[in-house]
Amino acid sequence: MATEKKNTKNARFDTRLPKEQKLFFERAARLGGYRNLTDFVVIAVQEKAKEIISERERVVASQKDSELFFEAVLNPKTPNKDLSKAADEFKALFT
Repeated sequence: MATEKKNTKNARFDTRLPKEQKLFFERAARLGGYRNLTDFVVIAVQEKAKEIISERERVVASQKDSELFFEAVLNPKTPNKDLSKAADEFKALFT
């Protein structure tokens, strides 16, 4: 059976920053046990990106839930036959 080769392409990300900031980041990378500054930056940025995206998705979902809730409250649908029957049976139990 042939081994499938992943089709991954790398992209380059370059940045310019003051030397003091680079040294500061390199120190943090060493203290954090990262192999190098690139690993530190990629992992830190990836974690922050996930956090931002997750928060945004929660906000969008929450807004959608609110819209659905208020739509249901303000414009309720007519109960179907089964729900009406269940309500009548419930009322009969307590009257």
